[in-house]
Amino acid sequence: MAYHSFSLVPMLGDNTLADRFTNMDRLFSRLTGEKPLSDIPAYNLVQKDKDCYELTVCVPGYAENELDISMLNNQLSISGKRDDEKGEASSEEDSVRWLHQGITKNAFSLSFNLEHRIKIQSADLDKGLLILRFIYDIPEQDKPQRIVLNPKNNGNKVIEHTS
Repeated sequence: MAYHSFSLVPMLGDNTLADRFTNMDRLFSRLTGEKPLSDIPAYNLVQKDKDCYELTVCVPGYAENELDISMLNNQLSISGKRDDEKGEASSEEDSVRWLHQGITKNAFSLSFNLEHRIKIQSADLDKGLLILRFIYDIPEQDKPQRIVLNPKNNGNKVIEHTS
């Protein structure tokens, strides 16, 4: 299970370092037989405006009933499990010889620790992309407030004009 700490501050990354990490991860997974961390689905996080955000997770080949999205104690969990349909699929697989299989549908699990002020608005699955829309909901009492200074009157009367 992969855990990601979610922050509204964008992370700065070095693509060269990320590529080196991916290559090292693949090498160690070949040696140990463990699943590489890079097999975790790719995702994007976009800030649409001041308070609205969108998380897009790449889940090609998954149907709605194969995905589980839940939130418990400020932790967003997204998991996908294959819905094994033996029957006619197994007879087709017996007659098929794969030359290359780059698109795999492995079970996965992602977890994000969210702040308590983040509220999920909607979740959609479209063309292999799981799109979660959410807002960063700050109550009025927690927002910065502008305090207006009262002008010094020094004995002068302030004249208000009303129309």
